[in-house]
Amino acid sequence: MLEEEYLDIAFLKETGFVRKRCPLCGKHFWTLDEDREICGDPPCDSYKFIGNPIFKKKFSLYEMREFYLRFFEERGHERVKRYPVIARWRDDIYLTIASIADFQPFVTSGVTPPPANPLTISQPCIRMDDLDSVGRTGRHLTLFEMMAHHAFNYPERQIYWKSETVEYCTELLKELGVKVEDVVYKEEPWAGGGNAGPCLEAIVGGIELATLVFMNLVEDPSGEILVKGSRYRRMENYIVDTGYGLERFVWASKGTPTVYDAIFPDVISKIVENSSVHRDREVERIIAESSKMAGVMGELDGERLLKLRVDLSKKIGIDVSELESILIPMEKVYALADHTRAILFMLGDGLVPSNAGAGYLARLMIRRSLRLSEEIEFELDLFDLVELHRMILKEFEFEVPLETIHEILELERRRYRATIQRGMSLVERRIVRKRKIEKDDLIEFYDSHGIPPEIVVKIARERGLDVEIPRDFYAELANRHIRVERKPEEKVLKGSYPKTEKLYYEDPKLFKFKARVLGVEGDKVVLDRTAFYPESGGQDCDVGFFVVNGSKIGVLGVYEEDGVVYHVIEGKLRVGDEVEGFVDAERRLRHMRHHSATHLLLYALRSIYGSHVWQAGARKEFGKARLDVTHYKKPSDEEVREIERFVNSEIFANKPIGWEWIDRVEAERRYGFRLYQGGVPPGREIRVVRVGDDVQACGGTHCSSTGEIGFFKIVRVESIQDGVIRFEFTAGESALDYVQNFEKIVRDASSILRVEPSKLPRTVERFFEEWKERGKEIERLRKELAKVKAERLIECAEEFDSIKVVADVTDAEIQEMVKVAEELVKKGCVGILMNPHGKVVTFSGTNVDARDLMKEVGKRIKGSGGGRREIARGAGQMSLSRDELMNIVFEFLARYEGNRIRSKEG
Repeated sequence: MLEEEYLDIAFLKETGFVRKRCPLCGKHFWTLDEDREICGDPPCDSYKFIGNPIFKKKFSLYEMREFYLRFFEERGHERVKRYPVIARWRDDIYLTIASIADFQPFVTSGVTPPPANPLTISQPCIRMDDLDSVGRTGRHLTLFEMMAHHAFNYPERQIYWKSETVEYCTELLKELGVKVEDVVYKEEPWAGGGNAGPCLEAIVGGIELATLVFMNLVEDPSGEILVKGSRYRRMENYIVDTGYGLERFVWASKGTPTVYDAIFPDVISKIVENSSVHRDREVERIIAESSKMAGVMGELDGERLLKLRVDLSKKIGIDVSELESILIPMEKVYALADHTRAILFMLGDGLVPSNAGAGYLARLMIRRSLRLSEEIEFELDLFDLVELHRMILKEFEFEVPLETIHEILELERRRYRATIQRGMSLVERRIVRKRKIEKDDLIEFYDSHGIPPEIVVKIARERGLDVEIPRDFYAELANRHIRVERKPEEKVLKGSYPKTEKLYYEDPKLFKFKARVLGVEGDKVVLDRTAFYPESGGQDCDVGFFVVNGSKIGVLGVYEEDGVVYHVIEGKLRVGDEVEGFVDAERRLRHMRHHSATHLLLYALRSIYGSHVWQAGARKEFGKARLDVTHYKKPSDEEVREIERFVNSEIFANKPIGWEWIDRVEAERRYGFRLYQGGVPPGREIRVVRVGDDVQACGGTHCSSTGEIGFFKIVRVESIQDGVIRFEFTAGESALDYVQNFEKIVRDASSILRVEPSKLPRTVERFFEEWKERGKEIERLRKELAKVKAERLIECAEEFDSIKVVADVTDAEIQEMVKVAEELVKKGCVGILMNPHGKVVTFSGTNVDARDLMKEVGKRIKGSGGGRREIARGAGQMSLSRDELMNIVFEFLARYEGNRIRSKEG
C-alpha cells in the first residue's frame, strides 16, 4: 500500500527522474540516467568512491557538519543543539539511536510541539547492533552523527512534505559537486520507534549518503498497513524524518580506504605508532580492496567473512593466512579508534559504567576496548585516545570533565584486571566439568562474571577444545540490554471515570476535605476529588479515614491509574455518598520532609561529584528514605560527612520550595534533561518542583521551604552494584529519632563499661585488644589440650598392619574433635572421633583417604560428610560405640589393603 506514496513526488517527475526496478534486488529506484539498470546500492553494486572522491573538496567532520547545518539554516530551518547520547527523556531506550529519537514520543505523537519547526540538527547517535562488524567492514561505526532536517506537519499546518525534501537533498548534493545524473533515490519502507512510512535512500558512487523518511504511520495491531511484519495506521500529523550520515559524507569527500581513515586519521596514527601493528601503502591498498568487497557483501560473519578473505586473497595474490595477518590487526586498530570515541560521548554525557542498564553498555564498550588494546599490544592507556578524541572534537560540550572520565577509566581498568584474574580458574573448572564451551557459557561468563569471550576461547584452546566466538556475539550482548525492561501494567479499575481532582497539589498540608463517591469496585473507591496522595515516584501513599453519616471507614492504601486516584478502604461505601476525608498528617509530613530532603541530597551529590551523578531509584517512607545514584565508587566516611554538611546547610538556609506546571519544551529549554532525574512524566505540561536550587520534574508532595525539613542524617551508604551507590537517610522527626536512639546506645555502652562517652572509643579498643590476646591464649591452650588428648588416645590405639587405629566417643564439640584429629594425623594415625550428638570426624595420617572413611561411617549412621584427604567431618542421625567405630575402621582398611594388592597384581 506504500507504493503509491512514491508516485506523487512532484520534484522527481518535474526534474526528469524515471522509476526503474533493479533486477538484482527487485526494489524500485529513481534516476536521471536512462542507461542505468541497477540501483547502485551494495550489494547490487560496489563502492566507486574509494580512491575517487565524489565531492568537489575534502571535508573534515567540523567543516562538513557546518556546511550542512548552514545549508538548511539558509533555507528557513532553525539549528537545534544536539541532545545527549543517553536518552534521558525516554523510558523505553537507553541510548539515542537516531535524530528522530530526540522527538519521540511526545513530539512525534503530537502531544507537545517541536523545539523549532522546521529544524536542523547534527545528532551524535550510538548503535551497538553491528558491534562485531566495526573495524571489519570499513564502514560500520558504533557512534555516528546523524545530520538531519525535520519538518512536523499537522492537519491545520503543513511545513513541507515529500517533494520539497527530495529537492533539498538534490540541491545539497549539487552544491557539494555531485552530478545529479549520478544520484539514485531507492525506495525502501522504513519502520522504527513505533512509527513507519515510505522512504527514499540517496545513493551516490555506491554508498548510501542519506535516508529520507516520510513518517506518516503509527503502530497499531488493528491497522491495515503492513510494514516489515508489523501493522500500522495513518497518523493525523506527518513528519519529515531525514538522516544524512556525517561520517559517510566526509568519507565520500576523501575517498579513503575506510571511513575510519577519513574521520579520525590522527587517532589511528597514534594507535599504530604505539602498538605492534604495521601499516604502509601496501597495507592501505589491501584494506581499500577489502572495503570495496565488504561493501558488496553486506554482513561479514562466519562463511561470508571467510568468502571475503578467500576472494580477496585470490585477487591480490597472497594466501589467506598472510592476508589475515595484515587485515585483522588493522581491523582492531579501527575498532579501538571507533570505540574510544563512543566512550568519550558515553562518559562525557554522564553515563557511569555498571553491570546493569545503560551502564552495562558503557562497560561493554570499555572492556572490549581494553581487550583490543591487549591484542595489538597498545602501550598507552585508553584515556590517551579518549583525550585525543576530545581535542579533535573541541566544538562539543560535555557535562563530565576529562578528569572524572580519566578516574572512571582507571577504575574500570583495575576492575577488568581483577575480573580476569578471578575468572580464569572459573573457566578452567567449567572446562574440566563439561569438556566443552558453548555459546550460553560465553554469555554467562561475560554477563555474570565479566570475563570476555576471547579469554575463555584462549583458555579452552590451551586445554585442547576447539571453541569459536559466535557471530555477532558482542552485538547480541548489547541488544539484550539496549532497551529498558518494563513489565506491562495490569488495569485494576474496570469502570471509566473522569480524572481525579488532586487537592494535595493545591495545598500539600490539606489534611481534611469533602468529596463525592464516583465509583465502588470491591474495596476500591473512586472520589471526584481527594487530598490523599497515591503511591507514586517512590513516595509511600497516605493513609487515614473517611467519615460518612457518622461512621468511620479506614483508608488503608491509595493508588493512581491513568489520572484516576482510587482508595483501598476497610468498610463499605456507595456511589453518590458524600464523604469527609481525614489524612494522617504526621505520616504525610514525614513523607514530605523525606521527599524534599531527597532532592537536596541529589543536588548535593551532583554539586560535590559532578553531573555524572543521576538518580537510579528512590524510596520515601515514614521512618526513613533512600536514594540510589550512579557513581563509580563508594564515598569515604569524610565524604559522607561533607555531604551531610552540604544538605544541612541548604536546610538551615531556609530556601523556598515551589512548583509550577510548565510546557515540556519550555521546561527542557530552561533546565535541560536533568529535569528527569526521577523518570519521564507524560503529557504536554509537566510539574516542575524547585527545592532550593534543585529543579526536577516531580509529582510528589513537598515542604514549603527547606527549613521545614529540620535536620538531615545519613544512616548508611553502600554499593548495591558496580556504579550504583545507595544512600539511606532520615530527616525531620525521623532524624531526631535516629540520633536519640544512637545516643541511647552510646550511653548504655558507656554505662556497661563504666566510662564517659568521650572515652568510649579508646576503652573499646583496649578491650578489643585484650580480647584478641585472650583469644590467642585460649587457642594456644586448646592446641595443648588437643595434644594431650591425642597422646592419651594413641596409648589406647590398636594396630592394623602397623597402622595405629584410633576410635573414640567424646563429649567434645566438632571443632575440638578436629584439633585432636590434626594431632593424630601428625602421628600417622587413622580413625574416627564421634560425639553423642551424631557429629563425626574421620582422619588419616597415611595414604588412606579420610573422605572415603567418612562415606563408610555415613552408611552406618544415616548421614554424610566431606572435607580434605587428611580430615573429613560429617553428621548422622545416630551415634555409635567405640567398638563399633573401631570395627568400621578395621573393615575399611582390610578392603583398602585387598584392593591395593589386587591392583598391584593386575
